[in-house]
Amino acid sequence: MIIRKAEIECVAALKSQYPTTGYPEVAFAGRSNVGKSSLINTLVNRKSLARTSSKPGKTRTINFYNINDNLYLVDLPGYGYAKVSKEEKKKWGSMIEGYLNSRDELKLVILLVDIRHEPTQDDKLMLEWMRQTGKKVVVVATKSDKLSNNQIAKQVPVIKKALKLTQDETFILFSSETRRGKEELWEVIKSTCGIVE
Repeated sequence: MIIRKAEIECVAALKSQYPTTGYPEVAFAGRSNVGKSSLINTLVNRKSLARTSSKPGKTRTINFYNINDNLYLVDLPGYGYAKVSKEEKKKWGSMIEGYLNSRDELKLVILLVDIRHEPTQDDKLMLEWMRQTGKKVVVVATKSDKLSNNQIAKQVPVIKKALKLTQDETFILFSSETRRGKEELWEVIKSTCGIVE
């Protein structure tokens, strides 16, 4: 994928703030600190388009990134262990739910899990809920550079089993350090969103 344009177009907390261009959208969901921002930066060849942080819970809004004026990559707030109030977590939950349930432009949801850990209950619930929306879902296991090939070979079946992945669901190993999985993920995004370069 040749990236001619990659910029943040809007930061939304309310449905009324979403873009109205009608471009297809690809949403990224996952636990806080799983590497959503790093993955987006790697996909678009930018160091800091999406802000990364070592502190969980950096993304507190739905961020729409305009790619080549024909696609949005959508960064959703992370769920899980971010040190925020229950009230704030509830707010994020309803924000994410509202977006995933009501957005016609949403063509693909990418669930990120950390290859080093078994998926959490939150990951399982999120995937189950995504399946129920009827949208296409891809599971991406991030930070694959942190494990040896032997460790990866052991972890992949553990993750697939925990998430009850079917033959029809795509699973991709990814690393923002080595760029492993980048091209494979772009192919899925392009074919799902009908993008022809």
